[in-house]
Amino acid sequence: MAGEIALETGFFKKEELEALLNTLPVDITFVDSADTVRYFSSSKERIFPRAKAVIGRKVQQCHPQKSVHVVNQILEDFNHGQRDVAEFWINLKGRLIYIRYFAVRGQDGGYLGCLEVTQDITGLKNIEGEKRLLNNL
Repeated sequence: MAGEIALETGFFKKEELEALLNTLPVDITFVDSADTVRYFSSSKERIFPRAKAVIGRKVQQCHPQKSVHVVNQILEDFNHGQRDVAEFWINLKGRLIYIRYFAVRGQDGGYLGCLEVTQDITGLKNIEGEKRLLNNL
């Protein structure tokens, strides 16, 4: 359809896709195969704030110098097919933050880039029992 972004399993208007990505209960950042930051979501409660100025920068410039070697190792492993996921968790101001990096691969398995997914899992850690869909709506 005209004016829409066609995907293999459906399509979106640009406005819909952007709103959907910003509604996800996680922060996402995409870094392309040349280690350049290409996109980040703008959720209301973003854990690690991002300025639009990071778009087009090398991802290594967006991390503290003391952790750049870790970033480089993850990206190198992804690029060479030695790993598809790297995950970390940290305590930040009383919250438990879960940070995952995923290799993004094309249909041919070639490396397209890296997806960073960050989530505050403090509340999730405390879930017990079950809550049915219609309970407490």
